[in-house]
Amino acid sequence: MGTVVDDAASVEFRAFFERHYAELSRLAYLLTGESDAAEDLAADALLALWHRWDRVRAADHPVAYARGVVANLARTRIRSAVRERRRIALFWSHREERTEDPDVAGVVDVREALRGLPFRKRVCVVLRHAFDLSEKDTALALGVSVGTVKSQTSKGMAELQRLLGPRGDPRRVHAAMAARTGESGGRNR
Repeated sequence: MGTVVDDAASVEFRAFFERHYAELSRLAYLLTGESDAAEDLAADALLALWHRWDRVRAADHPVAYARGVVANLARTRIRSAVRERRRIALFWSHREERTEDPDVAGVVDVREALRGLPFRKRVCVVLRHAFDLSEKDTALALGVSVGTVKSQTSKGMAELQRLLGPRGDPRRVHAAMAARTGESGGRNR
């Protein structure tokens, strides 16, 4: 008996899919401007509808519900693309200044110590101290809160100081990382 209901739902969904896939794909294209993404979004929306098909088919306007799902997926995709563009812009916005007479041994020590840090701590320390980004810009680049950046940077610097021993002075770490990335200057953020 369950098979008959499942078969009926499957046939009904298939008809819905064939009737509305092209329309949902056009909607996604108009929202994102990307034809490949539009087809993926329409397919993802229909997959989500299939998982909730019992509720969707009982709705007064299943097509309106489907359009809402496509719009939400498109919004998420656009937001992700905007965040990614911001991260790339922040990454490439660093200064191209050179440090004279870098402490090569210090650079090697800091590099080695950085490899010992967990990724999140490492990326916060590097963006804050090597690329001289503010806490806000670092948070934006990583898609995390400013509090997370503060916490991870603080913990990362403490761990670096422990790994580097008495020579792990924060100014030395900053100077070594600046020499590594070809930057100079202080952090006034």
